[in-house]
Amino acid sequence: MKKIILLFLTSMLIYSGIAQVAPNKYYIQFTDKNNSPYSIDQPEEFLSQRAIDRRDRFGIEITEQDLPVNPQYISGVASEGAAILNPTKWLNGVTVFTSSPAVIDAILALSYVEGVYALNGRGTSEADGDEKEFFKQEFYEPLVEEIIPEKNATLLDYGMAYNQIHMLRGEDLHNMGLTGSGMVIAVLDAGFYGTDQHIAFDSLFANGQILGTKDFVAHSGTVYDYHTHGTAVLSTMGANVPGQMVGTAPHADYWLLRTEDGASEYIIEEYNWVSGAEYADSAGADVINSSLGYTTFDDALQDHSYEDMDGNTTPITIGADIAADKGMLVVNSAGNSGNDSWYYIGAPADGNYVFSIGAVDADGNLASFSSRGPTYDGRIKPNVCAQGAGTLVADPFGSFTYGNGTSFSSPIIAGMSACLWQGVPEKTNLEIMDALMENGSYSINPNNNYGWGIPNYLDAYTILTVIEDSALEEDALRLYPNPVVDQIKLETGLSLENQTAIIRIFDQSGRVIKTYQKSPTEGSIYIGGLEQISRGVYFLQLQNDKTSKTVKFIK
Repeated sequence: MKKIILLFLTSMLIYSGIAQVAPNKYYIQFTDKNNSPYSIDQPEEFLSQRAIDRRDRFGIEITEQDLPVNPQYISGVASEGAAILNPTKWLNGVTVFTSSPAVIDAILALSYVEGVYALNGRGTSEADGDEKEFFKQEFYEPLVEEIIPEKNATLLDYGMAYNQIHMLRGEDLHNMGLTGSGMVIAVLDAGFYGTDQHIAFDSLFANGQILGTKDFVAHSGTVYDYHTHGTAVLSTMGANVPGQMVGTAPHADYWLLRTEDGASEYIIEEYNWVSGAEYADSAGADVINSSLGYTTFDDALQDHSYEDMDGNTTPITIGADIAADKGMLVVNSAGNSGNDSWYYIGAPADGNYVFSIGAVDADGNLASFSSRGPTYDGRIKPNVCAQGAGTLVADPFGSFTYGNGTSFSSPIIAGMSACLWQGVPEKTNLEIMDALMENGSYSINPNNNYGWGIPNYLDAYTILTVIEDSALEEDALRLYPNPVVDQIKLETGLSLENQTAIIRIFDQSGRVIKTYQKSPTEGSIYIGGLEQISRGVYFLQLQNDKTSKTVKFIK
């Protein structure tokens, strides 16, 4: 009896001996990882030291899921006449190429093969083609002089990229020296044509910040001969041309991974993505930027439906959530379908632990093309937004231009998040996400257009670096909520009965901006009238004749 299994997608074309259009790329699902030559007790054989250190730092267990696909199984598939493309250890399978139905029948007969799935309806061209549907809103505009808003004092001269960084208060982190140094970002994209020749990336190559490349599509050995999309994406993070363009993480290290075939759209690209994410994990990446999304395909039998956007169905979303489970921050563009019939976010932006990014314009208004939420199961998406309309990017001709698309808001967030994480390396990927969402412009009332809004990285950093007195002392001073809107509740174990406490609020310069006299009621003090205080970082001091306590808060 022929073995098949319905895996991930009810709409996937499953091999049945006769296909409507002859495919030549397939996914082979294995049954197990039995008799593997690898062991979880020797992870150094399949994970880099950085990847092992990440797991150790965050208490992430190394499991059988981390073991490579059994090489004997791959050899067995190859011996039947199929060309091996990309194994995926997280899904426990391999993609292959063959034009012979007999080869597929022979593979199905192998005892350790659970199923075979057709992944494309025709041979894909490896030549660079026209911009595909998923890039349809990512168009470019001529570079013109613009009036740059009045700047805060900055150590970096961002040129015309200033607004897309200032919107996030990113220059404040850069001024602290948090520019991505020591962080590793993996960029999964369609290609990086001209990146190795563009002035935007001179410093990346000169300083050894390009750690390596890998092509999961054509296996050509280079990623610089395909598609310009990844070049523009990378520039929003890694560009470093003072006075013209500086990205959000100019001193981070980068892996450039080609998983997307720019000439066609088939579900094999989702499997390529999972293999690429596994590679990023094994290499020790901290952050993945994926300016990619999948909804419909050139073969309609492979199309996703909105019902599939539930965080648990598509291969790429399953892989993206696994990547997050491994401790990486997975940042993904929400999509560019806000103006068309699809409307909603695509995969893997629907992932439960994927940081999905919408697009706003230079003034912070939602870009009409930005895909909306919710996910099919009702979760708010996107998570946050950044500038994706009129975004400064590198063009393929050695200069700069303006681009439009969530493909550019996503890496802006990815790079800036790497800088934030650099400053608080003990925090987990999910703690980084939560801090940014809690300090977004719509954090009080998140919605399915903006998500939690435009994040304030300075506020997020401040929150993440506050030492909670409650964890240190029984008589601690605790302040709620933090960030503050218009009212503060103070709780303290201090003995203040029948005493008047003097409460002062200081700004960062040490200037007293508010003073109160309060008598605690059962250990609690309420302070109102803060709605007129400007956004920023403040210190609250409670003092009486016996003691003094200070706590930091955000407005």
